[in-house]
Amino acid sequence: MNQDYLSHRLTEAERRAFNETGYLVLEDVLSPDRITALTALADGIHAREVAEGFDPRKGLFYPNFIPESPLFQELVDHVRVLPKVWGILGWNIYLYHAHLIVTPPSGEPVSDKTSGWHQDSGRVNAEIESHPRPRLSLKVAYFLSDTGEPGRGNFWVVPGSHLADTLDRPASGVGQPDGAVPVLASPGSAVLFDRRLWHAGTPNGSDVTRKVLFYGYGYRWLRTKDDMTVQSLWEQSDPVRRQLLGWGVNSNGFYSPTDEDVPLRVWLREHSPDDAK
Repeated sequence: MNQDYLSHRLTEAERRAFNETGYLVLEDVLSPDRITALTALADGIHAREVAEGFDPRKGLFYPNFIPESPLFQELVDHVRVLPKVWGILGWNIYLYHAHLIVTPPSGEPVSDKTSGWHQDSGRVNAEIESHPRPRLSLKVAYFLSDTGEPGRGNFWVVPGSHLADTLDRPASGVGQPDGAVPVLASPGSAVLFDRRLWHAGTPNGSDVTRKVLFYGYGYRWLRTKDDMTVQSLWEQSDPVRRQLLGWGVNSNGFYSPTDEDVPLRVWLREHSPDDAK
């Protein structure tokens, strides 16, 4: 890692916004050339899945895409994004989940119909005894397509709901929870959101296929959420990326890490001591 990362550390204004709303939008994180290259990779994965029998009219949820290209791997420690992640979660982190979503046009009129309001992490929300529930992880969504307008398969959120353990929905089942808004993101944007933020999907009523790469960061003692096969990348990765891809000296090092387990902390201790605490 070079010192360029230090120019993109989480600001106090960003910290406040994330703590209050549960999400943060970073504009122009990906260059036009990088968007084009990543889109070609996403299209290739989608085409391969369709060739193997996947229904192209359905939305594709494709996990464990990181090993498929160095371009996907470069986003694991993106210079503009990783400092925000360690600023929120700290240094004992890794990539515990990653998935590509492709949402084709539904052929239906544009609407704000949402479905599946939830907090991430499944049974975590039922089995940990605390209020509010612990943050534990966050996701970074890299947008390859333009969802800068509603009706393009945007995900909806209720800002501030990450501090609530329940979410009131209209009794009729029609309409939105109070305060719900669509997340509007232009191509190349990165959206960071707290796993506890109540969110939902919507149909894609536009003629633009929605394409998003999701990178989930959590504490190193969390299990992976999909069958990740990134271990093959350890040997070719620098120490910090290797940490982010799940490497560790031994099992106890995920709970009581040494410097060898967490080179990110070692780097921060030298370059940004407040972040190494």
